[in-house]
Amino acid sequence: MSNIEKKEFSLVTKQLDQWQDREEWFFNREHTDVYEDYYEGPYKRAEVWQKKILAKLIKKDPRVETLLEYGCGTTRFTRWWEEIGIEAMGADISPFMLGQGVHLFDGDLVLADSHHMPFKENTFDALAFIATFAYYKDPIKVIREAARVSRYGLLFGIMNRNSPKLIRRRVQQVFGKNEYYRTANFYTPNKLIETLHEALGDRLYKIEWTSTGLPKWFPVQQWGLPIGDFFALHVKFTDVE
Repeated sequence: MSNIEKKEFSLVTKQLDQWQDREEWFFNREHTDVYEDYYEGPYKRAEVWQKKILAKLIKKDPRVETLLEYGCGTTRFTRWWEEIGIEAMGADISPFMLGQGVHLFDGDLVLADSHHMPFKENTFDALAFIATFAYYKDPIKVIREAARVSRYGLLFGIMNRNSPKLIRRRVQQVFGKNEYYRTANFYTPNKLIETLHEALGDRLYKIEWTSTGLPKWFPVQQWGLPIGDFFALHVKFTDVE
């Protein structure tokens, strides 16, 4: 291999290892190869409730028949949308995650950056970010791209900053025990709403959200208070038919 070829190879490797000028866990096969295992194990119960609240919000808008999920990963949620009557497509920046997704999902997948979505305006009825929005360094740009591509609205499923588990995650990171959240920027419902208002400007829309991820012993598992490990938030565009 010549010096020029080595230099080019080094640049490609760096691009694969880093995104947004930092290392991300989803470019490391040590973490991506076991991603599905977490949902089949310790996160199984959490996943059930996350899907319940996501479905409850998105199905309130009968206009939504097609959906693009950005940050689809291994398609854990992408292949679920069909169960609630929505035709889905997935997109992700990680070739390692999509490499698993193609074997698990029968629909279309695309390797693409959420800051520059390779789709025309109003291509999909809705656009969803499930457990991925916390990783964007420029969330305003991502929201504007999503609003451009989506006809009727946006759906977010996101880890809640108002959660006792946040302390545990940060302690784990200090001791190098949790790579999944090292670069994550957790939101509260209010913080996400503020970000949406800034990004969407003069557009007309309605926002609704609900939380889950409460302790197993708690008498309810879904509520309208901004406390819990996970919340779902739906932005319904009201300036279109």
